[in-house]
Amino acid sequence: MYPEYNGSVRKFVLVLLVGLVSCSGPAPEKTASVAAVKPAAQEPPADLATKFSLKGQTRMQMVPDRLLGKDFMPGGNLADYKTAAGEYQMFLVKMADPQKAAFLLLDWKTAMPDAKYLAHMGGYYGTEQGKPIYVFAKGPYLAGLVGLSEEKADPEARRFAAKL
Repeated sequence: MYPEYNGSVRKFVLVLLVGLVSCSGPAPEKTASVAAVKPAAQEPPADLATKFSLKGQTRMQMVPDRLLGKDFMPGGNLADYKTAAGEYQMFLVKMADPQKAAFLLLDWKTAMPDAKYLAHMGGYYGTEQGKPIYVFAKGPYLAGLVGLSEEKADPEARRFAAKL
């Protein structure tokens, strides 16, 4: 069909294929060291209880990892409140630097498809799994409120931000 190609091209392709197939056997087993099997020790979250208002606080807890059950969240502080504004939770995480806190804020934006940008706080308000969430970053901190309408959450968030 193609007279310009002689049998040498076919032989070359055949040898190449045989070489590739012979080299693609199972990989040798690797022995894992004990250090590689154990996950790295996770640093416990910072105790930031003093940053939270005591007024109306019913419980304060340290969550070691996956704060609010989110895969993207590290551990942090979670407080429950019962006030005239209603029953809600406040959370606080201290990241290594402001950039890491900002990236975590973007993860929240992605988690809340209806997220509304709050320019005055540099954060977002939306719902996630049916719960209203107000989340913002300030310096190395990521903070938020869960369970309040935007109108009720905003003044609480402002007071919280003033303590950070």
